[in-house]
Amino acid sequence: MLYGRTTEQAALAELIARARDGRSGALVIRGEPGIGKTALLAWAEREAAGVRLLRVTGIEQEADLPLAGLARLMWPVRDRLDRLPAPQADMLKAVLNGGGAPSPDRFLTGLATLSLLADLAEDEPLLCLVDDAQWLDQASAEALLFAARRLAAEGVALVFATREDGFAAAGLAEVRPSRLDAASAAELLTEHGLAAAMRRHVIDESAGNPLALIEFAAAQRGRPAASVHLHVADRVLGSFRAQIVNLPERTRRMMLIAAAEGRGDLPMLVNAAKALGVGLEDLEAAERAGLVQVIDDTLAFRHPLIATAAYQGTPMARRIEVHRALAQASVTADCRVHHLSAATTTPDENVAAEVADAAERALGRGAYSAAVRLYRQAARLSPGDAAQIAHLGQAAGAALSAGHPAQAAELSEQAEELARTAHVTGPAELAQVRAAALFELGERGRAVHLLMERAGQAETDRAAEMLRAGATYAWFSCESAAVRTAAASLHEIGRPDPMVYGLARLMDEDYAGGLPQLAGFLASATDRTAEAMYTGVIVGDDAATLALAAAEVARCRERGLVGALPEALRVLAQTQVRAGLHREAEMAVAEAAEIVRDTGLPQDLPWLKAVPARIAAIEGDAGTCRHLAAQAPDDEHAGTAITLSLLDLGLGDYESALSRVESAWRGPGANGLDLITAAADQVEAAVRLGRPDRAQAPLRRFTAWAEATGQPWALAVAARSQALTTDPTLPPSTPTPTDPTPSGATPSQLTTSGMTTSGMTGSGITDSRAGAGRDVEGGARAGKGAGSGSEGGEAAGSGVGVGVEGLFLRAVQLHREGAGRPFERARTELLYGEWLRRARRRSEARAPLRSALEIFERLRATPWAERTRAELRATGDNVPAAEATAVNPRDRLTAQELQVVRLAAEGHSSREIAAQLFLSKRTVEHHLYKAYPKLGVGNRRELARLDLTSAG
Repeated sequence: MLYGRTTEQAALAELIARARDGRSGALVIRGEPGIGKTALLAWAEREAAGVRLLRVTGIEQEADLPLAGLARLMWPVRDRLDRLPAPQADMLKAVLNGGGAPSPDRFLTGLATLSLLADLAEDEPLLCLVDDAQWLDQASAEALLFAARRLAAEGVALVFATREDGFAAAGLAEVRPSRLDAASAAELLTEHGLAAAMRRHVIDESAGNPLALIEFAAAQRGRPAASVHLHVADRVLGSFRAQIVNLPERTRRMMLIAAAEGRGDLPMLVNAAKALGVGLEDLEAAERAGLVQVIDDTLAFRHPLIATAAYQGTPMARRIEVHRALAQASVTADCRVHHLSAATTTPDENVAAEVADAAERALGRGAYSAAVRLYRQAARLSPGDAAQIAHLGQAAGAALSAGHPAQAAELSEQAEELARTAHVTGPAELAQVRAAALFELGERGRAVHLLMERAGQAETDRAAEMLRAGATYAWFSCESAAVRTAAASLHEIGRPDPMVYGLARLMDEDYAGGLPQLAGFLASATDRTAEAMYTGVIVGDDAATLALAAAEVARCRERGLVGALPEALRVLAQTQVRAGLHREAEMAVAEAAEIVRDTGLPQDLPWLKAVPARIAAIEGDAGTCRHLAAQAPDDEHAGTAITLSLLDLGLGDYESALSRVESAWRGPGANGLDLITAAADQVEAAVRLGRPDRAQAPLRRFTAWAEATGQPWALAVAARSQALTTDPTLPPSTPTPTDPTPSGATPSQLTTSGMTTSGMTGSGITDSRAGAGRDVEGGARAGKGAGSGSEGGEAAGSGVGVGVEGLFLRAVQLHREGAGRPFERARTELLYGEWLRRARRRSEARAPLRSALEIFERLRATPWAERTRAELRATGDNVPAAEATAVNPRDRLTAQELQVVRLAAEGHSSREIAAQLFLSKRTVEHHLYKAYPKLGVGNRRELARLDLTSAG
């Protein structure tokens, strides 16, 4: 019987009912020792009668044993592993057998755990109970939390019981049992037979803690009330110590052995006990006292605090003696290392070597946090400075791999300080780890200087690695001298690198010298995929970047590289936006964000905001764009400015659009492709402001970059920009307010209120009512003497106009040949159509304007589409109004539903889709079930008849 736990029982009952109904969920029960967490788990087990049960209890002594908790949980169902995808099955087999992992990705274990739990739930609902989760080893905790966050529709209920500190479980529902009120406490004491006269004292001293109530009641039963004098500070531990101290000495020693061993492995306990002159028969007194119990081949303490009392209440010398006996009795290397380390209080080279070997094994299983602790222990036990420095450096590397750059920086600094004290130079690997940690922490300059300084002291291959990394860091931190130095140093040591040389040339705006080098590297970098992807971005080769990113995403999916997938998806999404594949980009970044959250790395989320922010800028969604831009990392100052500048340009705030990019060029991050290509936005904004002088530098820079890269889309944009600066018929725009989009206003409302989505009425550019006549007259003046147009009296353009038109025609032709960057193509066609309309060639203007409108509508680029409609109306075209809502049923699906539906339409099974998307089979089928009615279909066969391709 539980008292005062109605809320917690209701939460557990609902979770179990959901599992029976085929839905999944997770719950964390968090509270102080003795608050009743274990009792709630026992109640849940009874409530879930008929449901399959898996259960594990965290053991404090196993916290450094990588994946020990997960292995104990999965052992009873090891026969199901072969039903999983091969990489996942191999990973869990390595966990259970203690071997090396097939993949360095620590999150593959979590994916395999998810798949196994979902597979078990296909037969019947599953309840998974984890007690004392605060003592799980980190790798087991990460795997179970990943599974808990990804479960959706499998029929799995996961319950974690944990103390108040430890086991961070962000994103999971929690209940926190409170201490019992006086009425509930009295009911509990009545059940345990305590006399009424003693209850008030026990209730007061226990402060409502259920375990304290029970133990204090047992201690005081049969004594007069006057003799009760309890101390809250000692509470339960004091009660347990008092019981233990009254046991025979041989029983206390046997309890110490059991507490030190921790797992209750009876054969191991017997072997260690024999070496210490005691045996199982000595546990009889503890069993009679109800402190321990033996079930099959396992010894268990009635409550973990009893083990704590038995261990902490014993002198250190005896504890060391026991750990030595347990080390001798251990049958696994990791268990032996655990007890050897606990028994060693002074430096010991042999023990340190065994601990370091255990750390290597932990790394091999992807248990990086366990490896950090083991390497630190190895450093503590190493007698020499060199070994201590090496092990601290290895700990720093493991911390970096675990996603903890601050810890990595701290450990590497400790190693560097020890090296300075010992008057030796730290290993080059240490400098690399420290530099990487500093870079991730935003200290880019320090990272660059450290690598450049220490590269000169490293052997050739290592020096080349350090110089390449230093050049990359310097590129992002705009340290041109460091990039040039790295390029020269690589040449001097006989390791010339075209990528670094190309970056060095770009730092000096020598695009003709740098971009061909980078293009050559891109074509040949078969073993440097990440660098090749970023190089493709720099040279503007969207096709190559898209192919590389898609291949990297496919590789991550195939090998179960959960941790590496979000970055590959981010690069893929950025390239998809440039290719006009906005829906695909939204799906990619949504998947990346889910994985980042589910792997417990929320610090990576801000880096994913750039893609939806860019889409919002194109669509003219000012509120969303600014909200997302505000969440961008500090290092993304330039990228944020570019996105907001594009938003301003679309909304007609040309001064703001221009000023943002100009400011970004003066700040950090001025080397990225986005900032270079944003020069086209600068040019348009400057020309519309009537400030062609502010367009000259960006036009020169971008034209040089475009000619060097040779990409058709870039050459087209360069020609368009040149046409803008050459066109004498383009009148300047009236400056607009700082925020041209009133809250809640629609494009049509802006137009009817006197402000179009491309600027103020009277700008002479887009408003068909106020400025059309004046523009036509201007166009006629510009076109006098050039011959007749296609409509009566329309001019073809003067000599200057022919030059402008030639540039526009070249731009349009290049766009059509290159078939890339549809948004830029539509902008070019819009500007060309505007020029033709101002030249009174209205019928000719309609074709490029209609093409631009089709693209803008497909991309949902509302302000640009509205501007194009205004231009078409000015040509006399009866263009229809914008659709109020999307008509394609595809647009009703969530990003994940659309992803699942597309794969299903291609013929993939639910199991295959689950493996690709790191979901369970049941979750895939749940998404299909929800998508069918939205699409108006009833099965997979009907999906194949739908057009599920992107509309932009």
